[in-house]
Amino acid sequence: MWTFMLRRFLLTGVLVLVTICGWAQQQVVSGTVFDTDTRKPLAGASITAGGLSVVTNDDGFFTLKSDQALTALTATHIGYRARHVKVGGEEPLRIFLKSATIQLSEVMVMGGDARELVLAAMSRIPENYSQRSELYHCFYREKVMKRSRYISVAEGVVDMFKNGYQYAAEHDRAAIRKGRRLLSPKRNDTLSVKVVGGPATALMLDVVKNQDFLLSAEELGHYELQMETPTVVGDRRQLVVSLRPRVSMPYALYYGKMYIDERTLAFTRFELSLDMKDQEKATRVMLVSKPRGLRFKPKELSMVVDYRTDADGVTRVSYLRTTFRFNCDWKRRLFATSFAAECEMVVTSSSGGDVKPIKGRDSFDQRDAFFDKVDYFRDPAFWQDYNIIEPTESLDEAVRKLLKGQR
Repeated sequence: MWTFMLRRFLLTGVLVLVTICGWAQQQVVSGTVFDTDTRKPLAGASITAGGLSVVTNDDGFFTLKSDQALTALTATHIGYRARHVKVGGEEPLRIFLKSATIQLSEVMVMGGDARELVLAAMSRIPENYSQRSELYHCFYREKVMKRSRYISVAEGVVDMFKNGYQYAAEHDRAAIRKGRRLLSPKRNDTLSVKVVGGPATALMLDVVKNQDFLLSAEELGHYELQMETPTVVGDRRQLVVSLRPRVSMPYALYYGKMYIDERTLAFTRFELSLDMKDQEKATRVMLVSKPRGLRFKPKELSMVVDYRTDADGVTRVSYLRTTFRFNCDWKRRLFATSFAAECEMVVTSSSGGDVKPIKGRDSFDQRDAFFDKVDYFRDPAFWQDYNIIEPTESLDEAVRKLLKGQR
């Protein structure tokens, strides 16, 4: 059995096609987001409406379900300007977003010092992020591929309790509300790949709250920071700081970018990739256990953490994704087999005020694998009213094959 966990817990237009339908007393808005110039689907676009949100899948497709009448939605993506669209008509909406070009001369950047900018953004965390306890409602999915074929899928609806950002994340909790899983029944798929931590690891990936992961003075000292070309998220300009290791540490460091809202200095996005130069260090980050005699070669560990500034002016974590790629082979075998595991979580809604913490006995343990805590796929109408990340066409087909193989 394989398990994985993270160290220290861690410019063109867009076309949106939207269709409307109703299930029971729900309003359902579905659509696909394309890049206007290339006409290719745009993955990872954020769709928000009525306090709800989802992201587009790799095919650019989304579905948003609401118990309340929706009159408009907003589509955003990094590098593109936001577009606010009325919904409710019978015909699909065709929405073109104008390109988001930024002139370097327009931006005032703290004297051009990337480190000073990051420190200034850190000092604004108490102003920019929630200081009260909140309950997030999320959708989580993890999938594992052997070469180009899916061999397991697990997904679920998760509640995530977060204390205010003035507190450490050690008391934040995640609980599974509903989940399901599938595993390949083929005999040659004997290697079981599991992700330790699952939704609980997503809590730890809130880089702004878990500053020891990257933003502490000690950790930042291990990196070279540099200003990059600014970009846009929605209607707000973002300052971009790249980072790369400048020293050698006993553990692997990261390459990546930080995005900072020019107006509020809120961190809005982190893109990080583990340094793979030292294979032994990278392996210690990615691998928890393996069968005797099996050789492991890490290829990639990358992560994306997105934040969204809501109507109340508070910035909250909204989307997380981690991707693992690796090769493994048994001794005496000539060729290695490639594997990939991807986990993603989207915050579909949140509530504040008098929210109660998730009890320890109900929470998901960071040492557990999500796959072991949920049931097998059975009900075709499993998600019903829940907002989810729609499966891609290839994943949808993989699920059908896996289900067929279990009969």
